[in-house]
Amino acid sequence: MTTTVGSIIHPEGRHVIEPTTHEQIDVAIAALQDNKQRWLNLSIEDRIFHLEQTMANTLAVSERWVEAACEAKGIDFDAAVAGEEWSSGPYLLIRNARLLRDSLRALADGRKPELPAVSTRPDGQVVAKVFPTDLYDQAVLNGFVGEVWMQPGVTPGNLASTQAVAYDSLPEAAVGLVLGAGNISSIAPMDALTMLFTKKHVALLKLNPVNEYLGPFIAEALASLIEEGFVRIIYGGVEAGHYACVHDGVDTIHVTGADKTYYSILFGDGEEGEARRMRDEPLLTKPVSAELGNVTPVIVVPGPWTTADIEYQAKNLAGMLTHNAGFNCIATRVLLTHGHWKHREALLSAIGDTLTATPTRPAYYPGAEERLARFVEAHPEARRYGNGVAADWTFITDLDENEEDLCFSVEPFAGIFAEAPLDAPRSVPEFIEQAVEFCNSKLWGTLAATLIVHPESLKDPAIADAVEDAIAGLRYGTVTVNAWSGIGYLLVSTTWGAYPGHTRSEIGSGLGVVHNTYLFDQAQKSVVRAPFKSYPKPLWFAENKQTHNVARYLTQFEADPQPWKLLPVFGAALAG
Repeated sequence: MTTTVGSIIHPEGRHVIEPTTHEQIDVAIAALQDNKQRWLNLSIEDRIFHLEQTMANTLAVSERWVEAACEAKGIDFDAAVAGEEWSSGPYLLIRNARLLRDSLRALADGRKPELPAVSTRPDGQVVAKVFPTDLYDQAVLNGFVGEVWMQPGVTPGNLASTQAVAYDSLPEAAVGLVLGAGNISSIAPMDALTMLFTKKHVALLKLNPVNEYLGPFIAEALASLIEEGFVRIIYGGVEAGHYACVHDGVDTIHVTGADKTYYSILFGDGEEGEARRMRDEPLLTKPVSAELGNVTPVIVVPGPWTTADIEYQAKNLAGMLTHNAGFNCIATRVLLTHGHWKHREALLSAIGDTLTATPTRPAYYPGAEERLARFVEAHPEARRYGNGVAADWTFITDLDENEEDLCFSVEPFAGIFAEAPLDAPRSVPEFIEQAVEFCNSKLWGTLAATLIVHPESLKDPAIADAVEDAIAGLRYGTVTVNAWSGIGYLLVSTTWGAYPGHTRSEIGSGLGVVHNTYLFDQAQKSVVRAPFKSYPKPLWFAENKQTHNVARYLTQFEADPQPWKLLPVFGAALAG
């Protein structure tokens, strides 16, 4: 049986992806329409079966999946950096499926997914602890805590009623189109899982031309769902995507990408499209959810850092940029420092040293050279670390907080980030408050933000209160403390998406959330707290020499968590 649309086998055995024709898209959508009611009525036990099949199939295809991704991105399969392709690919799809399965098991027993803890903030906002979900999570990421903060109106008494609402009363059967991202290989299939298991819609998954070579492997991972007619995969560029979006057989859409893509889908292109957007008169009126990136801020809270602290955090901050060669929607983009902090220059210098020691790699994502040139033209003083090519790590420092700057308003989507020293009062709490206001009012987007704060600083009640106020006040869908905001994507039990409040004509970082394996319907933001220093060092630290083995063993562990499967994980992590 054909498991993908538009995939053929070359005589040498490699997959060649051909664009899906309109006729093939019609057939794919017709099949999904035929099966959407059956999916809606499918028993929870059968849904669990498909999730377990997805876990097993993904593990079986994982090595070939990672090999293909490494080849496409110019990465040595046996190099540490290949760990990125394990951890942001098959590992995450397996984890997503496993956590969804656990939630559905609770529903099958007649109860809502059980939360590790629920608390209420002083202002009455309900907070659900979602990580660690078990002792295994605690062992893998010791000291990390993940929370989902609820929207106003949710109380401890009605929190459970906001979970798994699609399973309380049947929604309308629907065909959901998922427009996949081209950078991180787990995004498209995980967005499909959200469409299938949170919304209970069948899924037409269109892969991005940048990474559509992974289609055959994703098809193997989702094979049971494809064979039953609940998923179809299509290929092609803008034209194929547009045809699917406007197709009468597609009921709802989710897109991960750029705001320009979203506006094009709803309002059209050019001056006419912009005029329609300004009038809020969309050409397409179907529901369209989206995750569209942002200019990711990191607030560096001044504190009594030692030389070792500076070295560690320089690697932490640089790793937030260099992961996936900088082609992440939540790569570090703007560091906000205190202009009068005595350790500021030492930190910037240490970041430069780290970037110097971090090998560059091919700029695989289209347009990187043009984007880099635009930023360097605006900032000829930019510090370049590499060989003077598009793959260079590029660091722009000393931005003027009072100027309108490209770095504040445009997501570069390359190995580029900047630093803005705030001319703040000496008081650390006042600096934090000023930095939060800067993020909320000056930087584009609301997807994710990070604070870095020393534990000694938190011993001061005024600073501790200011940090808590900052976490609450940052209007971002994910706020992390001492860890890259990408951890909010990695945990999966947290929500992932923009802060609520955007509209279709002012879309910002998007609408709606994905992942969210506790199936919340009224989430406001996710918050992840981590130690100031983690041991072993997190996977995004470029200096780790065993990242590929750690991530490979974690993938095997997630497919069937057993205590003994953690031994090689820890062994590789400690060796790194």
